[in-house]
Amino acid sequence: MARCLPFGTMREFSDQPPLATSFLPPVFRRGLDAVLYSSLLVAAAATGLTWATFLFWQDQIPVRLGALVFTATLFLYNIDSVLPYKHRQQAVLSARKRWMLRHRRALLLLALSSLAGALGLFWADGWQPLTLFLAHLTAISLLYSTPVVRRHGRWWALRDLPLLKIFLIAYVWSAVTVWVPALHLGKALREPAVGVLFARRFFFILNLALIFDIRDFTKDRLSGTRTFPGLFGLRATKWLGLAFLVVSALLLPPGVSAPHVLVLTVPTLLAGVIIWFAEETRPDYYFALLADGLMLVQFLVAYWVA
Repeated sequence: MARCLPFGTMREFSDQPPLATSFLPPVFRRGLDAVLYSSLLVAAAATGLTWATFLFWQDQIPVRLGALVFTATLFLYNIDSVLPYKHRQQAVLSARKRWMLRHRRALLLLALSSLAGALGLFWADGWQPLTLFLAHLTAISLLYSTPVVRRHGRWWALRDLPLLKIFLIAYVWSAVTVWVPALHLGKALREPAVGVLFARRFFFILNLALIFDIRDFTKDRLSGTRTFPGLFGLRATKWLGLAFLVVSALLLPPGVSAPHVLVLTVPTLLAGVIIWFAEETRPDYYFALLADGLMLVQFLVAYWVA
């Protein structure tokens, strides 16, 4: 377990590329960094999970809806990474953080262009009747790490509330990737199939969120954010993540055949391996490529069995 650093210090990680990618030419590593650290992979994962929900209901995702999910995710993640207050934080200066600092202007332009695209798609596809529903997800996403309340001499964001981080993340991701497709297809959110699929996705994302809590262990300790690793330790956090995966695996949507169940366990097993071997000292690629990539594995599995 990494030792918590004193306030006012900054810990740096090596600029050397991870061993797994050290054989790649520099131009390819730079391209991989751009895909991972500009949240292009995350946006693709959100689109893939949304598509997987459509496949479960034996339908195809509308191209413009997929583009809306992609651009909205790209905006929210990149606008968060360029907020001024984040660059004044006393935190761990990882390779990912340094890349974002160097490309802050480009990330801002990407965020603004993604916002323009998302608003255009929102208007063109007639999502206006769901403005309040989508607005509350957007509000949670924006307030997740934006300090809005000053208490006891410090500014608080939603993520600073003890142990709330992972549940906010899981709720927004599940709502976007399950409820949005359900609403598009005219399904009631209270339908049993919708509820089971939402809960299955919710507990799967909870495990992924814990993986990133492990990555951010020192940073969260320095900023005073109380997370599961900080309060209960890394080993207990890993067991909790495995428990979330077990619950997710047991929540089987109606009508799923036995062969499909076996195939659908692949992402769950991979998620269990990744959280068990997660350590704060792992390279950024371990989290940005493997953990985020698990969501694309979910889509590929759903596409294969559809």
